Amino acid sequence: MRKIFVALLFCASIGVNAQDLSAEQVLENTIAYHDPNNNWETFNEEFTVVMSTPNASKRTSKIKIDLPAEYFNVTATRDTVTTQYTINKDTCSMVYNGTVLDSIEAKGKNMSCDRANLYKNYYTYLYGLPMKLNDPGTNLSQNVEKKTFKGKDYLVLKVTYDEAVGSDVWYFYFNPKTYAMEVYQFFKTDENGKEQPDTGEYILLSEEAIVNGIKMPKVRAWYYNKDDKYLGTDTLVDK
Repeated sequence: MRKIFVALLFCASIGVNAQDLSAEQVLENTIAYHDPNNNWETFNEEFTVVMSTPNASKRTSKIKIDLPAEYFNVTATRDTVTTQYTINKDTCSMVYNGTVLDSIEAKGKNMSCDRANLYKNYYTYLYGLPMKLNDPGTNLSQNVEKKTFKGKDYLVLKVTYDEAVGSDVWYFYFNPKTYAMEVYQFFKTDENGKEQPDTGEYILLSEEAIVNGIKMPKVRAWYYNKDDKYLGTDTLVDK
């Protein structure tokens, strides 16, 4: 009987310890889950994302990210319009329905190199999570919160960024058993840097796709924090 009691006590202590990890350990565990072979640092792959939004036609984006070569390309098609943005190191180029545009022509199509960099940062950040949380300028709170969100229990990490990187406050929700990233959420801040609870969005992640050996969320569904209004869904699809 004593051996059984000790065994049960040992198992219970393992469970407690698993829930009392530091923020850095939780981040290490979720990166180990999503990128077990450390492939993100040398990521060089193409993938396709279909965006569905209410009252609008779908947009299909073919994305190429080559981190070692500092190369990014997104070719997006909606209805009869196809736009292409390319960042090759410090060089930006834009194409509209097969025609290469100069900066003046691009402006007339509501295209710009600023928008190209916006897309680069957007796709690289979202599809590089949680590995991107190790980037310079990222400030990881030392507290690991335990929250219930939409009826599920999570370990939650809070992240802020240096002023040069961004002003939003982000929360990342991880499965407490597998450390899979299942939700993230962000809030805007006011002029004093205070978090504004009625701003921002939350993103529900479901299913998985393997891209370059990395487990990426296949489906991202976006909602407003304020009223849970549905905004749209990004889905990774076969090439």
